Amino acid sequence: MTVTHARRREHLAALLPAHEADAILVTHGVNVRYLTGLDSSNAAVLVRADATATLATDSRYTETARRICSDIEVVEERDVAGGLVSRARRIGVEADHLSVADYFRLGEDLLRVSGMVEAVRLVKDEAEIDLIRTACELTDRALADVLPILRPGLTEKEIARALECRMIELGADRPAFDSIVASGPNGSIPHHSPSDRPLERGDLVTMDFGALYEGYHADMTRTVAVGEPAQWQRELYELVRAAQRAGRRAVRPGAITHDVDAASRDLIAEAGYGEYFGHGLGHGVGLEIHEAPFLSPAKPESDPEHARLKDRVPVTVEPGVYLPGRGGVRIEDTLVARDQGPELLTRTTKELLVL
Repeated sequence: MTVTHARRREHLAALLPAHEADAILVTHGVNVRYLTGLDSSNAAVLVRADATATLATDSRYTETARRICSDIEVVEERDVAGGLVSRARRIGVEADHLSVADYFRLGEDLLRVSGMVEAVRLVKDEAEIDLIRTACELTDRALADVLPILRPGLTEKEIARALECRMIELGADRPAFDSIVASGPNGSIPHHSPSDRPLERGDLVTMDFGALYEGYHADMTRTVAVGEPAQWQRELYELVRAAQRAGRRAVRPGAITHDVDAASRDLIAEAGYGEYFGHGLGHGVGLEIHEAPFLSPAKPESDPEHARLKDRVPVTVEPGVYLPGRGGVRIEDTLVARDQGPELLTRTTKELLVL
């Protein structure tokens, strides 16, 4: 992967002149991994305008760094950021990730920049998409294996544990995030933490979970019925399903993020449920579970081009309707914007499953 990481650093270095910087000091762990391949709790990398780089880490990771980052200079430092600030003149720092205390400690003459590495990370290469695709396959398989055990009396916590354990058994590094299992009236809480509530007949059960595979995330939500659903539950499910289908179809290169959001949101609003869909339609996925771009009603204020989807950008589409005291429905897929049409990565059926 050293060639790939070198290419990423070259792309980043090409952005520096626009910021009048000679180098950028990257301290956010995810961004360090993206640029070097090193996954570490204490590392920073200085990337210069000529695309040369110096990686700093402490003794716990030095040997690993020198093995996997053989194409760049590696220095052993406990204070990784402080050890690099003297190695270039006009240095940009990641303002979104550096604490105020560290900024003043390192030097007030540092240039504050935002989102530079994230801009490079936005469009994935095919190797990254393969890793996300594998994470999604593990997620799909885990759900298929757990669905047969869902029954009245099983608690939300037990379902969450079953999903997470199965993903790991199938080859995931770990869950991509804390799984959400929301049954019955708890389904009205979009990010409900699994509780000891047992499933009951007549419940809708929303499960939001995903696998992490070699650093890359999957994200999928399915809502199922325990026993025969009531008519209002079927109608609500079909509305969300139609809205999710419209959102998926809107994911294409050139589409503006708030227009993709509107493709789903307008259907829900026209059905009279607009006030019960309060979150954005989706988000990018990759080395982080929530990363750019963000599909939301917000319109770009200054740079509409930056808000356009591009080829090879993975995003989620996850509309939901949440009725306080009654329950809710959310359906979510991870997919990739492609010139030839969106590529669906989470493939479990979106028909209402009645268990």
